[in-house]
Amino acid sequence: MADGDERTPEDSDAANEHVKGVVVDRGQSDATGVTLAGLVFETAGGLRRALSPGIESELGLGGLAFEVLVRLARSPGAQLRMTDLAAQTGLTPGGLTRAIDRLVDAGFVCREACPNDRRGAFATLTGLGQERTAEAIRHHERDIATVVADVLDADDIETLITLLRRLRDRVHPRAAHITSDAEDPGAALAR
Repeated sequence: MADGDERTPEDSDAANEHVKGVVVDRGQSDATGVTLAGLVFETAGGLRRALSPGIESELGLGGLAFEVLVRLARSPGAQLRMTDLAAQTGLTPGGLTRAIDRLVDAGFVCREACPNDRRGAFATLTGLGQERTAEAIRHHERDIATVVADVLDADDIETLITLLRRLRDRVHPRAAHITSDAEDPGAALAR
């Protein structure tokens, strides 16, 4: 395929049929699962390449920082326990610490002690962080609309969100988890 050529749905269908044929010819099972996972990975990578430059120019920070900021913005009180934030983003504690350090240096986030657990800490959006995150989300929504225009209609988007959320909950069940007081070992002591 030459540079500038675009794949058509027929090209993708032909490739999928070829993969199925190769797999079946080798005595393996249907390759639908492989195709599904491949399409999810390819789509995620393509979206990241298409959308990251806009995020980086809007915030002056990388896409990982944006993910942290969005998760904080969508959380009660614009804050999350560091352990929940690490679980949601899939970052190691050290990786999250470095990401939060950069956001603190930028003035977007502050750390607050957890009143129920001396060892725990919250990451909390600052006023500047809330303002810049809201601006970045608006910009990001425009970029997303441009990418999906003429490909997905509103019903397709809602269906895709539902299906991806279901799949995400299976493969990454803590992606939206927020520790409750009942789960917090220090909460009972603080009462």
